[in-house]
Amino acid sequence: MVFVEIFRLLLVIAGVAGGLQIGNHFGRDGYAPLVACALTTLVAYVVGGVVGRLFDRGLRHAVRHLYDMPPAEVFAGSVVGSSGLLLGMVVGLALVSLVHSTVGYPLAAVLAWVLCAGGARLGVAKGREIVRAAGMGHLLDRPVTEASAALVVDTSALLERHLVSLGSAGLLPGGVVVPRFVLDEAAALVSGPDPVAARRSRAGLEGLEALRRKGVVVRVDDAEVPDKHDVGVKALVLAQRLGLRLATCSADLAARAEELGVGAVNLRRLGSDLAPEHRPGERLTVDLVKAGRQPDQAVGYLDDGDMVVVNGAGHLVGRRVAVVVAATRPTSQGLLLFAQLDEPVPAGASASR
Repeated sequence: MVFVEIFRLLLVIAGVAGGLQIGNHFGRDGYAPLVACALTTLVAYVVGGVVGRLFDRGLRHAVRHLYDMPPAEVFAGSVVGSSGLLLGMVVGLALVSLVHSTVGYPLAAVLAWVLCAGGARLGVAKGREIVRAAGMGHLLDRPVTEASAALVVDTSALLERHLVSLGSAGLLPGGVVVPRFVLDEAAALVSGPDPVAARRSRAGLEGLEALRRKGVVVRVDDAEVPDKHDVGVKALVLAQRLGLRLATCSADLAARAEELGVGAVNLRRLGSDLAPEHRPGERLTVDLVKAGRQPDQAVGYLDDGDMVVVNGAGHLVGRRVAVVVAATRPTSQGLLLFAQLDEPVPAGASASR
């Protein structure tokens, strides 16, 4: 709106100057200058608003195609914007010298303003490439700082417990950036009909507060990505804009980030890689919480959340038992262990603790 109003103001000034000249041509002593000035001012005001909005919309449309590129430097935006301003002034003054009219000065200002605004937006959108083309790429090859080590968090990562573990271990020196649309989706899941998703979302939001208490910087970004609908893709585009890495639990999104040259941390894969290896024959203690899919099976969970399926333990649901690992299988949710009772417990002993 600022661009449009300044454009309109400059065009109105040009209209006033043109109206005075037209009116003076018909007669200086009558009402002709006043009427002509009023008419041209009105026309310039209306046309300035319409044309200004068209210019602004065109500039926004052009920049939108460049906005997904790596974030630009302020230096490049200033240089290109200033160059556009100087070019507009030179061309405008040349027009003034050719037209020999006071109308030329406001029109020159309009031209300079348009080129300045367009150059600044282009510089901001393509600044990194412009800086490298100018032979100053060494300015971009700075050591990684804490701010540039931040992670942009998508919804799947927000709901993953490993994010808090990384913060507790001091492995998030740059903090995390949580897009507003990710928080909105998590809040919607909290109040949604799925109890599991609601519980995980509530835990994820509480995890952000836990990170803040541990001194991890948690920044909420209000930027929008209106041309994308999937929240994960939006987070990827935002990470690309900010020049940061993406934290996700989606293997597909991590692969897409790699194709776009965006660093991605798959928290679920990281957790699986760091999880202890449970080899066949290893003895564990597990709480059995529910019956399994197969007859006389029971399901329990280790402290790190890995699922354990115990054969021959259907009558021991609700008890903590010792088991022996028979086999393991990695899944998208973590490690799945198959086990059997270390010492078989008779069915009649299931009620004792």
